[in-house]
Formats: sequence, structure tokens, C-alpha cells
Amino acid sequence: MYEHDVIVVGAGGAGLRAAIAAQEEGADVAIVSKLHPVRSHTGAAEGGINAALREGDSWEDHAYDTMKGSDYLGDAPAIETLCKDSPKEVIQLEHWGMAFSREEDGRVSQRPFGGLSFPRTTYAGAETGHQLLHTMYEQLVKRGITVYDEWYVSDLAVTDEERPEDRTCHGVVAYDIQSGELSGFRATEGVILATGGLGQVFEHTTNAVANTGDGVAMAYRAGVPIEDMEFIQFHPTSLPSTGVLISEGVRGEGGILYNAEGERFMFEYGYASNDGELASRDVVARAELSEVGEGRGIDDEYVHLDMRHLGEERILDRLENILHLAKDFEGVDGLEEPMPVKPGQHYAMGGIETDENGETCVGGLYAAGECACASVHGSNRLGGNALPELIVFGKRAGAHAAGKDLGTAEIETGQRGEYELGEVDTPVQPGEVEPAGGEGDAVADGGVAAETGSGDGNAVVERAVVRERERVQSLMEKEDGLQHAEIRSDVQESMTQQVNVFREEDGLKRALEDIAEARERYRDVFVKDPSRTFNTDLIQTLETRNILDLAEAITLGALARDEFRGAHWRAEHQERRDEKWLKHTMLSWNDGTPELWYKPVILEGEDKKYEPKIRSY
Repeated sequence: MYEHDVIVVGAGGAGLRAAIAAQEEGADVAIVSKLHPVRSHTGAAEGGINAALREGDSWEDHAYDTMKGSDYLGDAPAIETLCKDSPKEVIQLEHWGMAFSREEDGRVSQRPFGGLSFPRTTYAGAETGHQLLHTMYEQLVKRGITVYDEWYVSDLAVTDEERPEDRTCHGVVAYDIQSGELSGFRATEGVILATGGLGQVFEHTTNAVANTGDGVAMAYRAGVPIEDMEFIQFHPTSLPSTGVLISEGVRGEGGILYNAEGERFMFEYGYASNDGELASRDVVARAELSEVGEGRGIDDEYVHLDMRHLGEERILDRLENILHLAKDFEGVDGLEEPMPVKPGQHYAMGGIETDENGETCVGGLYAAGECACASVHGSNRLGGNALPELIVFGKRAGAHAAGKDLGTAEIETGQRGEYELGEVDTPVQPGEVEPAGGEGDAVADGGVAAETGSGDGNAVVERAVVRERERVQSLMEKEDGLQHAEIRSDVQESMTQQVNVFREEDGLKRALEDIAEARERYRDVFVKDPSRTFNTDLIQTLETRNILDLAEAITLGALARDEFRGAHWRAEHQERRDEKWLKHTMLSWNDGTPELWYKPVILEGEDKKYEPKIRSY
């Protein structure tokens, strides 16, 4: 067993910032990651980091834009924390040597982005995430922080008291991909989940293959509520053949969207008469698919994004990476012709319920970054708000886990404050059937019976390791059955068809039926590769279970929320219903069955209340 004060799971932007913050507070901290840190998906972020740095801008304006962008489903304490802290964190990155793009006078450049009232998006060409990741990795190396890379964390070591609010997380169980060793990691002060997104739930996504929502699924099965899972962002500009992202920075610099008729449709058809291409992402994504649906798409699939008019010098200075992506994946020269783009799954607004300090309702367990939901983004994230979320809440989670007093959180977690139980009519019984590799657990997947005692952390971790070894051994000993790939691909296809930008009740119910069938088939899954080293077949089989849990959670939330808000559009309910739905959709893992409940959104800020208004751009 390995032991540290703080264990960070994941080595992207949030994980690195959390580890640095915990180390600064004097903790012995270690990162456990299934990837080497600089291979984390943060490196694929292109656009920028929103921060109110200049005269004429303010954190209050940033907060208002963020609340409006969330369609009034963001929680004010989290939003205001993000917008207050982001300028300090950007300056810290600059002091650490991050290579920001700059103006002639030496100031960090800022560009317009969708949904912003001021050009506050700092950037590093079209590779901001790459620069951010390497800058923080340098700090990691400088500080000598321990990294267990290519260790796949498959389970949390959590006690099994009846109420999740009474449970404690004492560590994690991880599989060494290089050696096949399965070991426990004891965290004496806290575990921080920073595992990133869940894009592999969908077939067409901008996310990397590694983005399988591991942290969200593990926390969910350990009893932590997951919040607002129905809100999935579909980025308007991904490449049709691969899902590779084309940065919003192209439109921020003045790129134009055209349909097959050569019309600038954002204005021509009134989708966003004021802001056009720089409306929020949900608005632009729906506009593009509407054009395709009405016969004005190109090849009945995509639209064109044109940046030729910006000129070669400006493109090479600020968007050079985009030229390479378009050429490599679509064979298009962005200096000479428009680029094909269509919406692709990009980001999950929902995730592990946390407060503004990154703490969950389970003692000793934190989450930060895309896997967490504080909630900053509500029903729709603004471009440029993901990277500040990583560094702001990664820092807060790391510092708090290491013992720093950040004050009493205003956001309550778990079923502690005001909440109401919910129900939704489903065609099948949701939840887990008996999983492959062993019998299901009453509450926490791989958890430890309450009589073990919350205080005996080593015993909790050891017991979790034994259970996980039994599960892996059972998978490895099976000689035939179904392989995970066919189950995974069927679920991805169903989610892309039925739980995409436009959602209908019948389609959502079909998706739940498909997921239930996939769960049944997963009982017969086996690992074909018998080796113990670099066994990606085993890792992906374990990941597929996470995909099943999260696909179901997303679809249940989408079926339950009978309104149109932000990124969630329902054919039968095409209006926002504030009188009923100014509340967060919550799901808890209750004996293997999702329990639906709701808690109110917090619109009361430090000095003002954010009054819901009609959202237009």
C-alpha cells in the first residue's frame, strides 16, 4: 500500500493545480493518473482563459455573463468565486512562465468569445491548454511532487454507512498498467478527483479516447450525488470526420459561418441577430443543425467556417494550429477555402456535486475540473470558462484537502439542506444488473461495510483492494463471452442518435432501453487479452462500465427535465419554465438504482440577486 497525505486522481489542469496547492500547504501529495501528465486532455483546449484584467471590465460583469450563459442554473457562490479568483490565477500562470499571446505594448492579449460582453479571453495562440499544461507540469517537476503515471484508478475506498453524508473516503485502488499490479493508495487527509470529461459516452466527440468519466462514475457508485447530468455541451465547430475541435477563437477573431447557399445564417435567419457567430455555444450548435435539417447544410451534414478574410499574417499569428488540423484531418487549406464544421459533444456541465471549495458530501473526497459540478456553468458553459475552472477550483480543492481554512462554504452538498424527491416515467427499470466480475454492492461499489469503521483507514483501503482484485480476476478468468467494444459502440451510437442537441421523449426512452440491454449484455463481458502488462483490453472493459452508468444518468436527467434550458432542448417542451425548473437535477446511487431528487439553484450572490431574464444574443 502506498500512503500520502493527499492523493490527486488525474493529471490534467485541475489535477496539477490541486497538487501544487496541496504541496504549498505543506502536504505530502501524489498524483495517480492513467496518462502521463502532458498527455492529459487539457492539452487539447485551444480557446483561452476568461479573466477580467483590463480597465472597463470587472469580475462582476464576468459573473453576470456567466450566470446569463448558464441560463440561470449556475450557483452564484461558485460563479462569483470563479470570476473573482480567475485574474489572480492568470497572473500566477504568467509569473510561472506561460507563453501567452501579447499585444505590441507587452500586455497579455485578450479576444472576444461567445456570450461575453467584453473581450476578456486570454490565450496562447490556438494552443492555450497545451501551454497551460506544460507550464504547470514544470512546476510539478520543480517541486518534486510524486506522480504515479499509467496507473488506472478503478475504485474508491469509501466506508459504507447508510447515509453518504456519514461516509469517509480513505483512498483509492489503482491498477499499474505497466506491471499489472493492483494496489491501494491511502490518503490520510483527502482524495481529489480530477479525471476530466466523459465524451466517450458519445460517438462524435471532441474528447480524447481516455475521457470515459471514470471519476464521476466512481464517486456516483460510492454514494456521492451527481448533478445536472443532462446538460451536455455540443461545440458548434468540430471536424466532421473525426470530432477534432476547431477553436471558438476562429469566430472570436472574426470567422464567419455560412450555409450551402452562401448565407451568413446566424443573422439571415435570426438565430442570433446581435452577436451572430459569437452567440453562446448552445445557440450556434442548434442553428447549424437547423440549417442542415432544413436542407441548407453541405452534404446534408455540416456548414462552413470561413476565416480567409482575416488574412494570412493574422491567421499564422493567432490561429496557426487550426490550419494544421483542417489540413491533416479534412484536407482543407484554411487560407484558401472554408472549413467544414458540425456540432460535436464537447463538455459536461454536470458532474460530481461539490461546494465552492471542491468538497463533496463524503468526508475526505473532493472533485475539481470538468468531472465536478459546483455549479459554475449551469445548463450551458461559456467558451473560455473551462480553463479558469480548472485552475481556480483545482487550487481551492488542493488547499482545502491539505487543511487550509477557506471559510464556510455557501453551497450545501448531499441531502442536507432543502431538497425534494423526484420521479420519472421510464420504459425500463434503470440501474445496475449484477455486474460482470462479482456480485453488486449494497451502496458503494467496492466499498467497505460500515462495521469496518470510518476511523480505520488502512483496513478500508485493504478491503477495497481485495474486492477489486476479485473483480479483475473474475474478468480475466472468463474464457469467452462478449467483448466490451461492441457494447460500448452500441451505447455511443444510441446516445449520439437519441440524446444529442435535439431531444425527443420517444428517443430518450429508446436510449434507456438500449442502455438497459447493454447492461444486461455487460454481465457476459470478458477480457480476451490474458496478459497482465499493458492490458488495454482490461482497462477499456472497466471503463465501459463507467460509460454505461453515465449514459443512463444523462438520459434520465434529460427525460425528467421537461423544459428547454441552455444546452437541453426538448421537442415537446420548447420553453424555459422557471416556475418549476429553477433547480438542479440530482441522482444518487441507491442500492444500485438511481434515486432522482432536486435542490434549488442559488441565485443570491455576494451583493446582488441574479434575476432570471430572457436569454438572447
